[in-house]
Amino acid sequence: MDDLARHADDLAALPPSCGPVRLVAVDGHAGSGKSTFAARLATALGGAPVLHLDDLATHEELFGWTGRLREQVLGPLSRGESARYAPYDWTERRFGPARTLEPAPVVLVEGVGAGRREVRPWLAALCWMELDRETSWERGRRRDGAGLTGFWDGWTLAEERHFAADPSRPYADTLVRQLPEGYAWLPGPGRQPGAHRSVTYRSHGTAPY
Repeated sequence: MDDLARHADDLAALPPSCGPVRLVAVDGHAGSGKSTFAARLATALGGAPVLHLDDLATHEELFGWTGRLREQVLGPLSRGESARYAPYDWTERRFGPARTLEPAPVVLVEGVGAGRREVRPWLAALCWMELDRETSWERGRRRDGAGLTGFWDGWTLAEERHFAADPSRPYADTLVRQLPEGYAWLPGPGRQPGAHRSVTYRSHGTAPY
């Protein structure tokens, strides 16, 4: 856990990128382990807020959430104000009660497309989960079960189109590769190469999704 804490310190030392906030994106294919990694990194950051892009997307707009992100989250945070956004309920198919996101020193934004073109100017750092799409998608399908097969069939087509038009990985500062215990934190194509560092974390059986 000490290595992860040191990486958290490095992120916290970056210049602010969105008003007083250091906005750090965790991107990658669906099923690649973004949510679990973001939760562990948030803990290492002392409880940093995490915005899940699943809360801004909808069935009809899987990648059409940039307007909501800009108006409800990025705008207020850039002014040092608390953001308020209405998370989408994927079961009820409607937006629920508003949540507040405070302008903490570091805020994590996690989800497929977190490092997209329209978001990158607001980011202090972009982390990409280094797992190929076929393996990621298979993990996601296995996690969600047969009942969501139809959704996954549509999702994979939408994700493929999104990354073909607006890739995130070429701009990543860090490539995060899951190990049997913890993560390897490797230099991404978006910055100059340097020595890699391993981030150790014992999952104690937690599913890496």
